[in-house]
Amino acid sequence: MTRLDGRAMAADISATVVADVDRLRAAGVEPTLAVVVPTDDGAARSYVRVIERNAAKVGVRCDVHEPPPGTLTSLIDQLAADDTVHGILVQTPLPAGTSATDAGAHIPVGKDVDGMNPESLGRLALGLPAFAPATAAAVLEILRRADVKLAGARAVVLGRSPVVGKPAALLLLAEDATVTVCHSRTLDLADVARSADVLVAAVGRAGLVDASFVRPGAVVIDVGTNYTETGVLGDVDAAAVEPVAGALTPVPGGVGPVTTMLLLRQTVQAAAPPVS
Repeated sequence: MTRLDGRAMAADISATVVADVDRLRAAGVEPTLAVVVPTDDGAARSYVRVIERNAAKVGVRCDVHEPPPGTLTSLIDQLAADDTVHGILVQTPLPAGTSATDAGAHIPVGKDVDGMNPESLGRLALGLPAFAPATAAAVLEILRRADVKLAGARAVVLGRSPVVGKPAALLLLAEDATVTVCHSRTLDLADVARSADVLVAAVGRAGLVDASFVRPGAVVIDVGTNYTETGVLGDVDAAAVEPVAGALTPVPGGVGPVTTMLLLRQTVQAAAPPVS
């Protein structure tokens, strides 16, 4: 079985991001990501620190904003109007009474580097230019870097969230995979999953996917990040699946590092002047 090393892939991506940042800085542009943190959630703040560290490594300016209660959307509007801000990320969970759809609608599509604006998802569905949510984009990035043939492949996505499952399915469709999306009402879930050449687990249930879900030789992408008393666990029971799968992303060290680096790469792409 092949271990799909997200940390090594992220390091490769980082090198190209640094080169792109250097070119933009030479042209007088400082790529800037604004991270809006309207929560005291420990996991969210830990992720923001990861973004800050990685941004410093590649030369992207990362400004963290903590809006007072009741000011989230007005802050997003200010950042949207600021020409020195190229990317906007609003960290969840959001305050009570504010949905991700409502907050995301205030982020211009050109600055929506984590695909939170509903328009961004609609553009993905239509095959129009837009930034995909970084986690969904990381699924495709890993598959490409692992040289997984997607055209004609059977792909099964476990989970239909608007931040991972749905956009990942759209991105797989764009690569000519035949895609099935499963959810909590799917009958015979393991049987459907076992039909996949490529299985994407994005459910948020630790260890849900065992060997019965995996066709021998299948590529398994574990998007799960489940915080437990024993540490961070994926949606895949790795010990059970490793003898069956052809390739598997570890947790931690798989999708996560690639996600963070793609968020920064998309910020740099947003900062690039349009081609005249």
